[in-house]
Amino acid sequence: MKKILALLLASVMALSLAACGGNTSDETTDTTGTTENNTTTEANPADAIPDTMTSEDGTYELAFVTDVGQLKDKSFNEGTWNGVKLYANENDMSYKYYQPANGDQATDDDRYDAMKAAVDAGATVVVCAGFLQEAALTRAAIDFPDVQFIFVDGYPLDDDPDPDVEGNILTNVAGIAFEEAQSGYFAGYAAVMEGYTKLGFSGGGGGTNPACCRYGYGFVQGANAAAAEKDVQVEMNYSWQYGSNFSSSPELQTMANGWYQSGTEVIFACGGSMFQSISAAAAANDGAVIGVDVDQSTESPTVITSAMKELADAVQWSLAKVYDNTFSEIGGVATSLGVETDAVGLPTETWSMTNFTVEQYEALYQQVKDGTLTVDDNYDNLEQEYSNLTLNII
Repeated sequence: MKKILALLLASVMALSLAACGGNTSDETTDTTGTTENNTTTEANPADAIPDTMTSEDGTYELAFVTDVGQLKDKSFNEGTWNGVKLYANENDMSYKYYQPANGDQATDDDRYDAMKAAVDAGATVVVCAGFLQEAALTRAAIDFPDVQFIFVDGYPLDDDPDPDVEGNILTNVAGIAFEEAQSGYFAGYAAVMEGYTKLGFSGGGGGTNPACCRYGYGFVQGANAAAAEKDVQVEMNYSWQYGSNFSSSPELQTMANGWYQSGTEVIFACGGSMFQSISAAAAANDGAVIGVDVDQSTESPTVITSAMKELADAVQWSLAKVYDNTFSEIGGVATSLGVETDAVGLPTETWSMTNFTVEQYEALYQQVKDGTLTVDDNYDNLEQEYSNLTLNII
């Protein structure tokens, strides 16, 4: 297994980080270490750490504020939370998660209240998941300047609420983003090389979530590139419907059922708990699914692979910077993690593909890593003409 030795910034890390590279396998497995596809893997150590604890003095040093959806979503929230738990457990720290009030209908005030509750309970570091945290996090970072905030899937923030006015950068906020377009590219390329020619993409956030948009655009590019290489034509249904709150729903499952029944062979389920609806539809129609954010192969035998980003590792690395006094290297700075740091990729030890080989994947990965192949991350370019792909935006 490769190790992340550097994450864009030159610094000594307090702990080594397992990375996906060309051979990721340890993000999510069951406690027995055996997946539903009968592939033996190492159990995820985060699963053995309780989600709740009681500190002796009633305070909690590390806090996590969830994105929309469930804490245990087997995707974005859970992957981020695992990083907090692993770091806390390794360093004998107290920890607690906070879910904003009103669930999927949470407001900026609800998110701020969750952050304030974390600070009031003694948090010195608050990890916040998802771009929807921006407004609340800006307010919290101003109100609590002595607290460090880690903004996962985020970016630098300033102290002026007017987006058209450049304020002072908030140096107590570290924006940690990922090159999801690269991971999506690998997934799309792999699916077509495996033999699928009718694909689907179902994304969360209603088309406003930058991470999901990058995943989707990369997926399209990868599928088109593989189709061109094989000299075949592929079709892709592409939709943000029923995914605005990243939740499962009967409506989403009905849409996915319709896609499968109309010939779609594999759907990229790009949106947290949306996976549950799409995998259920796949199971009912002998279809396939591509997971997102973490290795979702243990969640359903329909999963052929997952477009991953190393959420838990990135969180641990960021937290380590708070305690080795190098947080200034990421606070107020735009950090984007991709193949250069082995922070995105596919889990080759658990995928169920038989035609697309690990050797082919590793060669493709290296092309992106050495710059021979560039994946466009500007998803404004999605609606273009593709040489070997017909994109049906629904």
